[in-house]
Amino acid sequence: MFVKICGITNEEDALLAVALGADAVGFVFAPSPRQIAPARAGDIARRLPPEVLTVGVFRDETQERVVEAMNKAGLRAAQLHGRESVATTQYVADHVPLVFKAFEAGSSELDRASRYPADAILVDAATPGSGRLFDWALAENAPRDKRLIMAGGLHAGNVRDAIEKVLPWGVDVATGVEKAPGRKDPRLVRAFIAEARSAKVPVETVAKPLPYDWQEDT
Repeated sequence: MFVKICGITNEEDALLAVALGADAVGFVFAPSPRQIAPARAGDIARRLPPEVLTVGVFRDETQERVVEAMNKAGLRAAQLHGRESVATTQYVADHVPLVFKAFEAGSSELDRASRYPADAILVDAATPGSGRLFDWALAENAPRDKRLIMAGGLHAGNVRDAIEKVLPWGVDVATGVEKAPGRKDPRLVRAFIAEARSAKVPVETVAKPLPYDWQEDT
């Protein structure tokens, strides 16, 4: 199970997430209590092991700005978390190693997510970063020809049930492992990763490696 710890704002939390087994860490460049400057994110990312995927999170930013920020920070994956078009997603995909495209659970766009040239699609609540849970059944209509990452209100107490119901390829958490906005709680991070990894899912659900080996580019 691919596990991403998002909303990283400092080196201590990034290293904590990595030490506890996270596959990816996310840096939020969109307006948010967890927002971080690309230059600062880059400083943190350079101190992480090469096997950890570093992700920049954007919302309704211009395609040129996304690519510029990604290059400045030296991150490997861009997560587009707004109403970006197929064309914008394609532009970013042409200039960035990996792209994750987020959709609101139950939205009509989620039904058409296969049109987007993304390496994975992410299903979230209506308000990203709010920690609010959505009806997991709303994620079940997500197309299965792409890797599915589940977010929105997940925490150690529900992530195993969420995984076993929806069968995503990965999970993404920010609020559910925090002691304050932008500050991670080691106990919550450890418990979340352990619970996610203990979920019982068919092997074909998770046996979809990403098409780009970010370690080769370090």
